[in-house]
Amino acid sequence: MNDRFKLLLLALGLPLLLLPLLSQCSGSAVAQDRRPPYWATIRQDRAVMRRGPSTEMRAMWEYHRRGMPMRVIAIIENWRQVQEVDGTTGWMHQSLLSPQRGAMVTSQRAPMRVRPDGTSLIAYVAARGVVGRLGECRDGYCELDVGGRSGWIAADAIWGDGDASAAH
Repeated sequence: MNDRFKLLLLALGLPLLLLPLLSQCSGSAVAQDRRPPYWATIRQDRAVMRRGPSTEMRAMWEYHRRGMPMRVIAIIENWRQVQEVDGTTGWMHQSLLSPQRGAMVTSQRAPMRVRPDGTSLIAYVAARGVVGRLGECRDGYCELDVGGRSGWIAADAIWGDGDASAAH
């Protein structure tokens, strides 16, 4: 929210206590205002996937995995229909999702290399299910940061990279 808008709200009598809440909400709304399909990650430490786009709909899954990649496949108002790595689909409120790119390791063991090539030294080895922040992808490799440890991992060993419209 820009400063001029905040001043206008103050002039109209909006209490100061509401401004931080409005700023926080507008950031997630703008960040997720894209055309599907696209990639996002779970923003919170706890996120609920529901059967439909409403808090009245039954919860299907509860995630405790900040940074887990989700493929957004549809939008209805403030709700996003998402797909996770195993193909499960459901609905999450936009405030639970971040535009930050992330990836999940899908191979049993995936070497994270110093450079984006198969002959480069192995810096780390990531196990299936490891989640990290996704960086640049090129030459069949993607840069992945897992808790401050980064390396280049084969693109076919992760989920969350590439064209979201082509994901399974």
